[in-house]
Amino acid sequence: MGKKLWRAVVAGGAAAVFTGLAAFPAGAAEGGAAFTRVKVNGGKPVVIGVANEVKVPTFFRLTTPHKVKWTDVFLYRGETDNRAWHAIETNDCGVVISPCDVIETMYFNPSVWSLHNSEAGAWKVAGEVRFKDGTGDIDDVGQTVYVKRNSRLSVKASPKPVAKGGTLTVTGKVTRANWETQKYVSYEGRKVSLQFKPAGTTSYTSVKTVYANGKGDLKTTVKASKAGTWRWMYGGNTTTGGSTSAGDYVVVK
Repeated sequence: MGKKLWRAVVAGGAAAVFTGLAAFPAGAAEGGAAFTRVKVNGGKPVVIGVANEVKVPTFFRLTTPHKVKWTDVFLYRGETDNRAWHAIETNDCGVVISPCDVIETMYFNPSVWSLHNSEAGAWKVAGEVRFKDGTGDIDDVGQTVYVKRNSRLSVKASPKPVAKGGTLTVTGKVTRANWETQKYVSYEGRKVSLQFKPAGTTSYTSVKTVYANGKGDLKTTVKASKAGTWRWMYGGNTTTGGSTSAGDYVVVK
């Protein structure tokens, strides 16, 4: 890819895949461009932690009879000038070829920009193009993308080893990213599944559901019947991504 520019709406300098010449389609946007085949992050939520940059692969087709200066798709809420703050790396579609299939990457970096926790949730998707004659076009593409705070889970099972038929205590903690403090904080009241994978197998099975307390702590007991690995799994919600803890293996004697 080409040059990455640290603005909310930036494009330029990168290579793209171009299709052959085609007629400008009927029913295109009034502003002189049509955005189709839009796909952001493969249809999956964009989950952001507190430090690492998140790269979001994006694709769209731009069809226009005009000479293009630059183009991109972006996330917004309310009006199109209320945009998710991120960098965009894409091509400029400067060659007069239509339609133009654009490969774009959105970059979300919580260590560069201060994200607000209230920004987690649903965002709309729009396409924008600027023409060489100074005019442009912005169109909503009828899609929703969820931007979510990352979550984490820890796990500990004891005692080790445990007698067959004995009581095994499994604990853990569920936390999620606080974008404003750039730290992980307790995520109280979450519904979390305790899962078990018997030794010699490859699949986990949910054993029971546990709710985190006011500090995000998890604790439950189970009867030990066979050796295997225990873990916690949280499914997430509209503002927070799901997560799975590492596994904790317990020998049963």
